Amino acid sequence: MKELGRIITLPKIFDPRGNLTVAEGETHIPFAIARTYWTYDVPGGESRGGHAHKECQEFIIAASGSFSVTLDNGEQKKTYHLNHPWEGLFVDVNIWRTLDDFSSGSLCLVLASHKFEEEDYIREYDEYLRFVSSKNSQNLSKTENQ
Repeated sequence: MKELGRIITLPKIFDPRGNLTVAEGETHIPFAIARTYWTYDVPGGESRGGHAHKECQEFIIAASGSFSVTLDNGEQKKTYHLNHPWEGLFVDVNIWRTLDDFSSGSLCLVLASHKFEEEDYIREYDEYLRFVSSKNSQNLSKTENQ
């Protein structure tokens, strides 16, 4: 069963002039960073995400404000509330994610292991369930043949 996310605490450097947090790929984040993007000005009641990635891993940070991230592996769901800029949520491949409950002025920063490739996305939930079911069947067959 694939892990449903993992909170990673990043180094926080305290300074009276303002704090600093560092995120280095393959050091603090479990992958090399190929792309960075951010979501902001999300209207009240709206959600983002609503997809899964076949190959791309992501690290999601509430750089400002707060929001919730619900992860779903096709069998279980887990919701994380992100509200600290020195913490992020690692999301592995083949996990459906939905972001919602954005506070006013929130900024969602995402570090991704791959550049944008539309074919990496699964955007329909029914298609996602078929995909993970197929992956689980393949993994079960590999285990039985060993």
